[in-house]
Amino acid sequence: MSCFRWCFATRCYVLPPRAAFAWSSRILDEVTRNLIDPYGMEGAKAIALRALMEEVFPEAEVGGWEALEPTMRNHPKDRHVAAAAATIGAQIIVTSNIRDFADLPAGVEAMTPDRFLSALLERAPEALISALRVQAAGYRRPPMSAAELVQQLAALAPTFSAAAARAIKGEGAPAVSARKTN
Repeated sequence: MSCFRWCFATRCYVLPPRAAFAWSSRILDEVTRNLIDPYGMEGAKAIALRALMEEVFPEAEVGGWEALEPTMRNHPKDRHVAAAAATIGAQIIVTSNIRDFADLPAGVEAMTPDRFLSALLERAPEALISALRVQAAGYRRPPMSAAELVQQLAALAPTFSAAAARAIKGEGAPAVSARKTN
């Protein structure tokens, strides 16, 4: 799934008005590298995705975090992320690499994508399911339903994927367990 589409869908349809995506240029460098290897995206596509994210979300760029980096106590290779979060007063860092985000500044918490998406689904189920449907409708090659889109997220966010799939099928409000360990 496109990072851009997910950012756009959740930003426009689900996140509360004060919530925002944020990243530093160093974070985007890391995302771009990871999209290429190990995820296998073509380099030109990864670079184009980054450029599109920067164009559509210019307000997401965080600067001025560099002086805080050495004061962060999490894993050294990820201190730049914690410093960027602290610089803007972020409350949540969404990452699959939770173990490198222990000992964060007060008020900052690391969440897996599964836990984050599950929390959004519990908070605003109708809005999130609507966002998924809008996103799925935008896929043309190949076309994709919201259920198929949610299934693609199962490896990254299994709890969310299962609960969202139930909600899409119309089985009522999603029962999600956004456990702290996820």
